[in-house]
Amino acid sequence: MKSHKLEPKYDSMSKAKIAQTHEVKTDQPVISFNGIHLRIGGIGILTDVSFDVRKREILAIIGPNGAGKSSMLNIVNGFYKPTSGVVTFLGETRTTMTPAYAARNGIARTFQNIALFKGMSTLDNLMTGRLLKMKRNMLMQALYFGPARREEINHRRIVEDVIDFLEIQAIRRTLVGHLPYGLQKRVEFGRALAMEPDILLLDEPMAGMNVEEKQDMSRFILDVNAEFGTTIVLIEHDMGVVMDISDRVVVLDYGCKIGDGAPDEVRNNPKVISAYLGVSYE
Repeated sequence: MKSHKLEPKYDSMSKAKIAQTHEVKTDQPVISFNGIHLRIGGIGILTDVSFDVRKREILAIIGPNGAGKSSMLNIVNGFYKPTSGVVTFLGETRTTMTPAYAARNGIARTFQNIALFKGMSTLDNLMTGRLLKMKRNMLMQALYFGPARREEINHRRIVEDVIDFLEIQAIRRTLVGHLPYGLQKRVEFGRALAMEPDILLLDEPMAGMNVEEKQDMSRFILDVNAEFGTTIVLIEHDMGVVMDISDRVVVLDYGCKIGDGAPDEVRNNPKVISAYLGVSYE
């Protein structure tokens, strides 16, 4: 994320409009899953799952509840270790990731269940997204002295840019626990953006939102991807949103991959229709 002001430039959820004015997506993978198997407590969660996450794309992972979608994100940022198979991250083959390694290397995450500090303000919650970027020790930070002061000013400027970008100036001092659910989801998204990620993992970012809130969040996701080239992997149950904002869709069912392609391909895939969509998406 650049240090200049972040201003959303699009009032449309159309991928075609963005494609006209920004760099074309590439086939270069930033993450590759190869033969991933995952068992937890003797229960099979994922079975021989392989797919790539390509640079600059918005990739949606869909499937019924319990299909293994969140488990894929948990493998990326190191919460789960695959039983077998490998993850290739930026060309480096790894049998496992760790949360610290993922965060240090530009992977940020939001969660299905909001994980914010409810007794802290919006601003302070977003500042926690800068913790890994802070270089000065705690004493210097507490004294607000010399280089620590300059560093604090820089971190705050980045957070203020995120606040402007997400249009949450009015709640910057409000305790997060006092905010409605939709705004809490936006704050959590903002905290992930404050990390200046190269890869953003979003676990049901629009769950519990009304139509207007979903439109706003969709716009923010598109803008982050288009403006900064951020690779985005999202789990989402709203098929309208998935088909509208995704470059590619991977479908899981009972821990197995049954579909992988452009939205039009996936929504007309008989296996996907049978296992998940039920009927062809209109």
